[in-house]
Amino acid sequence: MFKDIKQIKTTRRTVLGAALGLGVAAGFGGLSRAFAADDIAVGAIYDLTGGLNIYGIQQSRAMHLAVDAINAKGGLLGRKLNVIESDSQSELPKFTQYANTLILRNKIQVLFAGLTSSAREAMRPIVREKKVPYFYSALYEGGACDKQTFITGASASQQMSVLIEWAIKKYGPKIYIMAPDYNFGTISAHWVETYAKQLGGEVLGSDFLPLTVTDYAPTIQKIQAAKPNFVVTLPVGANQTGFLEQFAAAGLKKQMGIVSTNYGSGNQQVVVSPDAGEGIVASQEYFMWIEGAGNDAFKALWKAKYGLDEPIISEAASTWNAVNLWAIAVEKAGSTENDKVIAALESGLTFEGPNGLVTLQPKSHHLKQNIYIVQGNRDHGFDVIKTYESVAPSFEDEKCDLIANPATAEAFTP
Repeated sequence: MFKDIKQIKTTRRTVLGAALGLGVAAGFGGLSRAFAADDIAVGAIYDLTGGLNIYGIQQSRAMHLAVDAINAKGGLLGRKLNVIESDSQSELPKFTQYANTLILRNKIQVLFAGLTSSAREAMRPIVREKKVPYFYSALYEGGACDKQTFITGASASQQMSVLIEWAIKKYGPKIYIMAPDYNFGTISAHWVETYAKQLGGEVLGSDFLPLTVTDYAPTIQKIQAAKPNFVVTLPVGANQTGFLEQFAAAGLKKQMGIVSTNYGSGNQQVVVSPDAGEGIVASQEYFMWIEGAGNDAFKALWKAKYGLDEPIISEAASTWNAVNLWAIAVEKAGSTENDKVIAALESGLTFEGPNGLVTLQPKSHHLKQNIYIVQGNRDHGFDVIKTYESVAPSFEDEKCDLIANPATAEAFTP
């Protein structure tokens, strides 16, 4: 269905142009359409340009789709939502710059922002000090615990717990890890080691590589020498997707399994060859191919506004869930005041999202949600092979109790 990268790049340029027409600020703190005095200001910062725009454009799409749907029903508390959005240009310093501007100048009532963990961690102190609810909607290494921060993507404890168990049963206990050399990769690797130990597995080796690496021959040689039953690979960015091609070209797919928690989250399955992508196993909270009334409705709205020239990614579904959970909380609170909205968010809200029923855990500010295991096919898509229902963010629920300890501001690690 998706023949090559050109089709996706064309779609992204079209969507970005439309987003800029709606008031996205590429180099400023935020622009918006005509702003009424009683509108509710909604802030957003996404990677609309630069190397991470494969994620950021879809996050922005989902945010606008949700806001438009809410406004079409009359808004919240009789007031329209007005989005003031900034483009981080995939540059970390811009997240702090624009977060401050959106809060101080534009008086936003909520912030939806960020893909990488480094972006989230850069903004957390700002939203905590300024007391603005902040929603982070991306799969991540887990452990973030902060009164103002709400996580709607899957944590590593949700993804790894089911994926490693499944993989050990399927392939065997010996594991090798290939991951990016920053906190997502290194902390995720700790989770692999943790669950391997619990489940009778053994990590034979790990390779942490810069995002700039393009030659994976040394890593492949290490894997060949270690002879694992399966490899956990966590590719980030276009260069690291090249590992999958080189892995397949070396003939390793015939010798061992390959699994990932983030493969497909940036539509990597579209750009790799069928030989490289077929058989790769991934676990996330959402894939476009899952069945259910919530996903059917979400895809219909998405198709009507954006088309389906490229698959919808998990970060988009998580952003849609974030906007809707915040809206439910505002209506329940009867106010946009920070303390009242957070109290409503901590009341145990549920929502039927594209990925099924999600429940916001009051203590940890993470979601209990379904986790799906899929396998890549030759059509640049996925086949769903197993569904784990209502998987709790067990590590975050254990470590983070923001009801009893609201002053906690920490990123816990295993």
